[in-house]
Amino acid sequence: MNQVDIEKVKHLHDIDGALQHLFTLIQKTPKLQDAITFSIDAHEGQWRKSGEPYVIHPILVASIVASIASNEAMVIAALLHDIVEDTEVSIEEIEQKFGEDVAHLVSGLTKIDNIRDSELVASSSDEKLIVSALSFRKMLLASIQDVRVLVVKLCDRLHNMFTLDALPPHKQKRISEETLVVYAPIAHRLGISYIKNLLEDLSFAYLFPEQKHFIDNYLDINYHAIEMKINDIKQHITNLLVQNGFCEDEFEILSRIKHRYSIYLKMQRKGVSIDEVLDLLAIRILVEKPLQCYDALGIVHLNFQPLASRFKDYIAVSKENSYQTIHTTVFYKTAIFEVQIRTYEMHKTAELGVAAHWKYKSGGNNIKLDWLNNLQYQNESIEDFYELIKNDLYSEDISVFSPTGDAFTLPRGAVVLDFAYAVHTDIGNKANIAYVNKTKVSLLTKLNNGDIVKVETVDDVVTRCSWIDAVKTSKAKTNMKLNCNARLRDINTRIAVNIVATIMGLNPSRIMEWFKSNACENIAHIATDAEHLKNVLHKYIVEISKNSRFRRFITRHRFKLKHYKIGAIELYANNSVHDVVFDYCCHPKFGDEIMAFYEKGKAHIHHKMCQKGGEELHKKHKMVFVQWTKENLYRYKLIASLHNEKGALAEFLAYLAKQNIDITSIELGKENTDYIKYCDIVFESKEADINTLRGKIESKIKVVHLVRSDDAYKN
Repeated sequence: MNQVDIEKVKHLHDIDGALQHLFTLIQKTPKLQDAITFSIDAHEGQWRKSGEPYVIHPILVASIVASIASNEAMVIAALLHDIVEDTEVSIEEIEQKFGEDVAHLVSGLTKIDNIRDSELVASSSDEKLIVSALSFRKMLLASIQDVRVLVVKLCDRLHNMFTLDALPPHKQKRISEETLVVYAPIAHRLGISYIKNLLEDLSFAYLFPEQKHFIDNYLDINYHAIEMKINDIKQHITNLLVQNGFCEDEFEILSRIKHRYSIYLKMQRKGVSIDEVLDLLAIRILVEKPLQCYDALGIVHLNFQPLASRFKDYIAVSKENSYQTIHTTVFYKTAIFEVQIRTYEMHKTAELGVAAHWKYKSGGNNIKLDWLNNLQYQNESIEDFYELIKNDLYSEDISVFSPTGDAFTLPRGAVVLDFAYAVHTDIGNKANIAYVNKTKVSLLTKLNNGDIVKVETVDDVVTRCSWIDAVKTSKAKTNMKLNCNARLRDINTRIAVNIVATIMGLNPSRIMEWFKSNACENIAHIATDAEHLKNVLHKYIVEISKNSRFRRFITRHRFKLKHYKIGAIELYANNSVHDVVFDYCCHPKFGDEIMAFYEKGKAHIHHKMCQKGGEELHKKHKMVFVQWTKENLYRYKLIASLHNEKGALAEFLAYLAKQNIDITSIELGKENTDYIKYCDIVFESKEADINTLRGKIESKIKVVHLVRSDDAYKN
């Protein structure tokens, strides 16, 4: 895919220019020419809100489709996708003129519009769009069997987002919300990363214009510094690869800055400023063969300091949408870079996802996409980062100096923030600007022996939750964790007040007075411990009932909590809760700190660090108690060797059943001898510790291979 081809679509506003662009992307065949003529005739007299002839839209949608999938049927379907909905032409007529395959695709695209009309709440309704948008997305995935239909629809939505300026503001916001909740996640799961990123950034501009402007402004102001840093590390890595046996024509190094909406999400999830987004800058190394990926990784890790807990090998264990890349994060001078390593073939798949099957391979209609059914953010597992890199127990020390000449001993690899905490805890907590040898630097700049370091502070404590892994000393780590915990405790206290106020139907300020007057301890725990919430409610209801002022109030209201379990979420409320909604502002993952606002029978889930959620919290909106379900099932893949005896398999399966292991698939006899046959089993268990599980199974049978198949690499 040439990304320039897609970008060019934004600047085409006439039929001739649109057609000329289309034919640079796909061969002009008689069938394609017939489809163009048919589309132009069918849309004759129709105009877009921008004043352009309507037919420009399907032609440019077809161009986007052609740029990512060289599939004539899909391109023709794109040309005809609005005809059945907007003109008198029928599906039967399309089938007669262009064949069964094109008619099938157009029918699927028309079906999407019908589902949207039935599922999406009317614009006149005061119900939040996200509620019905989630339902629309679910219906879409359940109903559309041919993934090509979804790809064409994504291209249709992308062109609509390119031309959204022509619509009034309320429609811009509505369509952008729908795009973020419905279409961008589908593009993500289909693996079409470029389309997904474009849809997110275009929507972001309309939904959060101030935040978008802030991020753009930051990147503009720092453009030259960012370019210099990126070019510097690219040249350095190029030199290292050549010095270590790579030929210059065997690899390519690309660079990117994290896209805007992704930066915003990271800031919301982590509760950090843009300066603290660790993977803002990324380098991508493309090589020819998979083995060269690991050669390049070795060169990078031997020459740059890797950041602990930020390594993922998606080549060894690829994602379900076939994404394969090695991810690592390293320090280089005053910056942190994410380094991605993949082959050219992997790069095509990463950019195009399922569409790579049509653009670079034959066929593609029978791609297995069962995993699409799991398209719900709230069901995604939290990423368990693996600590593959440990600090050297015997690392050398370095000596650095304050401007007054005081010496401080730090472990090799320490950064400026480690120095700040070594000087004084208060200096570390409030550190803001740093100078090393009189040059202004980042607080994460790695220090060298003999450096003279100066740190300037601000008045208030700065929480840097995402930097804990970046510092070296235990003092820095401990104090940063304390600051983050204090911030979380403050948030939990405010959540607790709102939850109790919602249950009792009182103003939060009155609840806070009760807590203070009764010296209530561990208020913050109310937000995280359901039993503590129940005990507090009981205690204060008893206290209030003693006061004649409140006796009538107590008898008139019911405070009994009902327990709800919806998907991976548990809730406690005295109101009826029939649905859980995850908003698009923060997308918390399983295991993240979450809070829930109550509105019209629905619990709206936000990350506790989310800015939008924080605004709701400040407004003291109604809240309910929420937590992730504690009973997790972990998926494993087992290959075991069985003695080729009658009843051996049945006996083994009975043993697994006694261990509360739920088998989801089994395959027997891939390889066998006279004495042994191999058994390939996929199962689920509540046991999270793979070593404990292995021990139980090995007591009964020989284990050849056992691996978690729902680990971080699969999410």
